[in-house]
Amino acid sequence: MKLLILNGPNINLLGVREPDIYGKGTYEELIRLIRTHAEETGLNVVFYQSNHEGALVDAIQNAFLEDKVDGIVFNPAAYTHTSVALLDAVKAVPIPVVEVHISDVDAREDFRKVNFIRKAAVATISGRGFQGYLDAMDFLKDYIGGEK
Repeated sequence: MKLLILNGPNINLLGVREPDIYGKGTYEELIRLIRTHAEETGLNVVFYQSNHEGALVDAIQNAFLEDKVDGIVFNPAAYTHTSVALLDAVKAVPIPVVEVHISDVDAREDFRKVNFIRKAAVATISGRGFQGYLDAMDFLKDYIGGEK
């Protein structure tokens, strides 16, 4: 089973960006954690991070058109609250998507209560730190395994 681990803006600055909210772990540490978990659970993972909305849309489309991934773990970051384009991209491809957030976005600023991606995701995992990515991978493994 192949999963795309897709991250939006500023996730590349983990460890530096607001460590009181996002923790002190770096993006590189997150990738290592995910790779280790993938090896332990028999998953194949590919990674993509961009600060650009259109590049994220392209990555979602390519996940279906070229890369043939089975599922997407997606942290859209700030685009969660603003991007109808990402919502439409997630809805356009027949790939299950689990939305992930390191912090509990629902308990934060009011503007973060708007969530476009959740409308198309099969699940949302929020406020579990880096563990949320592993939980999303496990969820997709069970979810996709149950579909086949």
